[in-house]
Amino acid sequence: MREYQKVPLLSVNKVKPLSVAIAALVSLNSFVYASELTIVRQALQPGGFVLGTLTDCESYTLNSKTGRCDDKGQFIFGFGRDAKLQQQVEFKLKNGQALLYNFPLAARTYKEDKITGVASKYVAPPDSVIKRIASDNKQIGAARKVDSDLNGYQQTFIWPSKGRISGVYGSRRIFNNVPKRPHFGLDVAAPTGTEVVAPAAGIIRLAHNDMYYSGGTIILDHGYGLTSTFIHLSKLDVKEGQVVKQGDKIAEIGATGRVTGAHLDWRINWFSERLDPAFWVKPGGNKK
Repeated sequence: MREYQKVPLLSVNKVKPLSVAIAALVSLNSFVYASELTIVRQALQPGGFVLGTLTDCESYTLNSKTGRCDDKGQFIFGFGRDAKLQQQVEFKLKNGQALLYNFPLAARTYKEDKITGVASKYVAPPDSVIKRIASDNKQIGAARKVDSDLNGYQQTFIWPSKGRISGVYGSRRIFNNVPKRPHFGLDVAAPTGTEVVAPAAGIIRLAHNDMYYSGGTIILDHGYGLTSTFIHLSKLDVKEGQVVKQGDKIAEIGATGRVTGAHLDWRINWFSERLDPAFWVKPGGNKK
């Protein structure tokens, strides 16, 4: 469900907090602009995002990352797991003027799990696969850098698969007393062969049957830097460059790569920023 909130764009001489906790801080002139900021959907927490529209917007910059607005002024950007709670976004208008907005984030905590008796291959990879891992990471990075004009990111996302939630975004596992990187996905545990569908429309940018860590891997471009990643797949039903619609089957759940059981690990990125997929779907939609 989309929630629209309209925010008047204020000049530097008339700055005040707004009802959606966003304030225009800086403008290049002292008059009120005719432009208007509309928030379509947002999750103002680390791992969250803002989807909105700003009249006459051309581009924006957040934490040194630059994104484009579409021809209607719509934009999408997100915040990483450990994002600072005060975020500033500078919007550039088509007439060359710039506006700076504050997006205050609410703090959140993350779960930690201590696991012992894990095989060493899950804790530290052998030297023999370092080059393979580097190649995998290069391909993943290239797929997530694509900045297309697709509009799948504007859709209300659906769950890509059905099953028990076995892992959440931001959590950290400690294997054999060795802290690992935080988990950046949402895990859905289900038997091998359970179908995986596209949560929103897009183009397949990566389809790989056997990456070292992630096994069967798909990256789906939803447009303007937003991508979905699906890993540990047992079967891929799509090819790179293929256009898919929301709800199309793209793969099947598996236990490939470095895992201890069959599940889907679904991740969302805004370019290199890792977002929480739970913010994009309706709670409970994973139920069979």
